[in-house]
Amino acid sequence: MWHRIKSFGFMFSHFPKVLKISKKERFAFVAVASSVVAYHYVTHNKVYLATSFTGENEVNFMADPITDQNDLKKKSSTDMKARMELMILKAQVDFCKALEKYEERKFRVDRWERPEGGGGITCIMEEGEVFEKAGVNISVVHGVLPPGAVQQMRARGKNFSKSDKLPFFAAGISSVIHPRNPNVPTIHFNYRYFEVQNDDGTTTWWFGGGTDMTPYILDEDDCRHFHQTLKTCCDKYDKSYYSRFKKWCDEYFYLRHRGECRGVGGIFFDDLDTPNQESCFQFISTCANNVITSYIPIVEKNKDKGYSYADRHWQLLRRGRYVEFNLIYDRGTKFGLMTPGARYESILMSLPPFAKWQYCHTPDEKSKEYKLLEVLQKPKDWV
Repeated sequence: MWHRIKSFGFMFSHFPKVLKISKKERFAFVAVASSVVAYHYVTHNKVYLATSFTGENEVNFMADPITDQNDLKKKSSTDMKARMELMILKAQVDFCKALEKYEERKFRVDRWERPEGGGGITCIMEEGEVFEKAGVNISVVHGVLPPGAVQQMRARGKNFSKSDKLPFFAAGISSVIHPRNPNVPTIHFNYRYFEVQNDDGTTTWWFGGGTDMTPYILDEDDCRHFHQTLKTCCDKYDKSYYSRFKKWCDEYFYLRHRGECRGVGGIFFDDLDTPNQESCFQFISTCANNVITSYIPIVEKNKDKGYSYADRHWQLLRRGRYVEFNLIYDRGTKFGLMTPGARYESILMSLPPFAKWQYCHTPDEKSKEYKLLEVLQKPKDWV
């Protein structure tokens, strides 16, 4: 691409010598040629324009949808699978663009296909000035549930058919952001829809997800802001959601072998299928759209603060805990690794680029590290 731009620049710089034209004509030529170059860049660098199908303006997605766009358009108002795919596509591009405002570099976009059915869009940014590693993934997959996944779901109370071959569909967005500055917390969010076809023709469906934050230097105002935005989302749909899902989050993101939580929590829920499908969908859509509101002000506030070698050392030790949780306990990672045809690069994108383990490390009781540890060992009510 760039050698063609250079060729164009050389050609234009010498063009007046070859053909005498007026200044006005020269500007017209530049406008046309620039449009051609821009069109070439867009069409050859996987920047796609996809219609939102909502009657509003068209929406720029990070790549083409996984499902055929004509099928999505036909089903966008009636089929939950199509609606979910469009929602996560929009959430992905919105969050990626919000992060890119702080970086000179852009996300690397990989649109991939799963041989067994479906695919995904992986967006990765590495070695940024603000974000050391940022991943924002969507996946839309279908096929037959592997036996291990069926067993895991039945253990959670799913009353599937006794058949060994259960067709499934899953769509979700998942993101983990690892900032460079220890004053900026890591954020993780995941929102998903799952359905299984039973032998009798019925469908078992549910939603799941959550948003949680992992600080390295505790700022209680940031924690209160983060949790308040989540509570506001929850209260729109059910006043009991926040307290229930906050408790669930504290319990889920708990490293039993360490006796501490991964971070300061947030909300987490799974198997959500009440009061009805539409209400559940609207709830997770609101939560997914809230991520920018909950996180970006914290990034803006802390990204330029100074930090010490000790702060960086502590950040890397806490990242080690992050790795331990994801590889030992995380349900989504386990499901992904046992799913045939899964894209392991995308599954493991949640891991930080650097982490540390130090034998029997214990922070000083008067330190800010110890202050954070106290909160991780005994979760607080922030709002």
